[in-house]
Amino acid sequence: MNKLPFQLGIHPINWVGEDVKEHGDATTCEQILDDIQRLGLTGTEMGRKYPSDSDTLREELGKRNIRLVSQWKSVLLSDPAHRQSELNSYRRHAEFLQLMGSTVISTAEVGGSLHFDPRRTPHEKEVLRLSESQWHILAEGLNEAGAIAREYGLKLTYHHHGGTVVEQPDEIDKLMELTDPSLVYLLYDTGHAYYGGADPLTLLRKHYDRIAYVHLKDIRPQVLDEARAEQSDFVGCIRKGVFTVPGDGCIDFAPILKELITRGYDGWAMLEGEQDPAIHNPYEYARRSLQYMESLYQHS
Repeated sequence: MNKLPFQLGIHPINWVGEDVKEHGDATTCEQILDDIQRLGLTGTEMGRKYPSDSDTLREELGKRNIRLVSQWKSVLLSDPAHRQSELNSYRRHAEFLQLMGSTVISTAEVGGSLHFDPRRTPHEKEVLRLSESQWHILAEGLNEAGAIAREYGLKLTYHHHGGTVVEQPDEIDKLMELTDPSLVYLLYDTGHAYYGGADPLTLLRKHYDRIAYVHLKDIRPQVLDEARAEQSDFVGCIRKGVFTVPGDGCIDFAPILKELITRGYDGWAMLEGEQDPAIHNPYEYARRSLQYMESLYQHS
């Protein structure tokens, strides 16, 4: 049971990989939701094993007293040729999340990404960073998408993310600088902050006023060092086990939780592991992580 003063949920990516499809691929929606209920948590994010029909999903969640908080939305807004089709798609996404009673849209630009950009070819090796003009085109597009989200009572929360063009500290800073604070918020992710070279606590303090959603994720630094020595890409890092749940890696969550609590954060935070569930049992890892975070809170 969540004893923290903000809303705590868990992402189905702990059970079923989104970018590494073989991770937990045989796991069913019912298994995931039953585990979440057993953990005493009442919020989740959309996952690929969940039913896409809103009525069916609402029924499955409702009988376990779980709420759909968000759903990831990839966008390709740095390319003006895709602007209108992307915004049309964003509107459909917002309509679905409004039907589900969600609060935020986890949003990430895929332009330039090695894995997520549909324009890339298999032989390429690196993320293509944005030019100055692409930055401004992206910011304009995100402001428009944020206005759509607001129409539906939602907030666009931008997910800085490994393997994308908004990954490193200066890229996060630039995105926040170029976008409208009333339309574009930040999804603060502890694991992706570390992965992208930021100190998670520094990032939290710097951009707290823009944060409307949180992912709590940890890092195994030795595995990350090994992966980088082998020049593994982002998906390769997931396969190697770079990510884990809070309390099982190197990030010190005590000051992070203290900062969130002291500032009165009352939005949702999702517990994330994103590792092979055949090796790291999702329920057990989540249970221990919850105990870890609650012990930090009790001693804060």
